[in-house]
Amino acid sequence: MLITTTPILEGCPIKEYKGIVTVETIIAANMFRDIAAGFRDIFGGRSGSYETVIREAKETAIRELEKKAEAQGANAIVGFAIDYETMGKGASLLMAAARGTAVVI
Repeated sequence: MLITTTPILEGCPIKEYKGIVTVETIIAANMFRDIAAGFRDIFGGRSGSYETVIREAKETAIRELEKKAEAQGANAIVGFAIDYETMGKGASLLMAAARGTAVVI
């Protein structure tokens, strides 16, 4: 499935708009990641464990968005966007919310 952030696909006319597709994915960060991130806050540097959580949330959201678009008969998604939000006590949950328009090209 072709996914793009642009509203059109150069050289690929959109034949049919199937509708808006949205998904929300929530992933928990565990205690060990919190401890490692705390050390990073003190000493500086990147938090590889949290980067992994963000990557997992993004990839899961994209896969689910593709499934929803395919269920509507689409073969592409235009106008793709993804947002992240922390939730829960101590911001221990990460939510990735993805959206786009399912289309047939």
